[in-house]
Amino acid sequence: MVVADLHVHTTNSDGTLTIETLASAAHAADLDAVAVTDHDRPHPEIEEGISELDGVTLVHGIELRVETPEQRLDLLGYGLARTTELTALTDRLQRNRIERAREIVDCVEDRLGIPLDIAYDRGVGRPHVARAIAASSAPYDYSDAFAELIGDDCACYVSREIPDFETGRAVLADACDVVGLAHPFRYDDPARALEYTEHLDAVEIPYPYDRAVDTTAAEEAASEFDLLVTGGSDAHDDQLGNAGLDGGQYEQFLSALK
Repeated sequence: MVVADLHVHTTNSDGTLTIETLASAAHAADLDAVAVTDHDRPHPEIEEGISELDGVTLVHGIELRVETPEQRLDLLGYGLARTTELTALTDRLQRNRIERAREIVDCVEDRLGIPLDIAYDRGVGRPHVARAIAASSAPYDYSDAFAELIGDDCACYVSREIPDFETGRAVLADACDVVGLAHPFRYDDPARALEYTEHLDAVEIPYPYDRAVDTTAAEEAASEFDLLVTGGSDAHDDQLGNAGLDGGQYEQFLSALK
């Protein structure tokens, strides 16, 4: 039974949950705990470390994309405290996100000949652009927007700043009690991705992949490198608990947080 969903996004990045709706979504899924892990920025309304929100244990976290020579990886930091280095890094990444979003929207508007209704707030990303396209008069839904306009190989794709693995890991290690690898089997080379867990505290194993996945390699890495197991739904909507930790796994995770 899932009692803790440790991978959840809010409107602070590209999710739909707010602080006001988070607890009710957690209660609906019978969860004891939720970790908010917004992309590339701490949540400004969540206390550092661990707190309580309407009877739900709330773990402050972050999901940070990093670059390796082979591929990009996502790191999950838990028990977050706002350090000078983390603030400087995430502020710079957020400024870059806004600049990038403006470039993407300019390209899309030029191609489609219509204006898009989008707010250039911190946390803005391609999902916001895709939603704006789907809400416009253009003949594209959310998936079409990525597939034909703003996806990685599309005409309106614009790259963004991504820190290297060692920089991102070091900043998170200083700011967070636990730093782990997110969804190892979503990468082009899962085996190489798992090699980086030697330098981390945890690896995400329970995760709602869109295909059948043999998680043995991640379990072996957890054993070899003495890693904590994390897990979560990666929810960008209000449906929490599709994956996460059971009671025993959660207690082990909780004991690692200060």
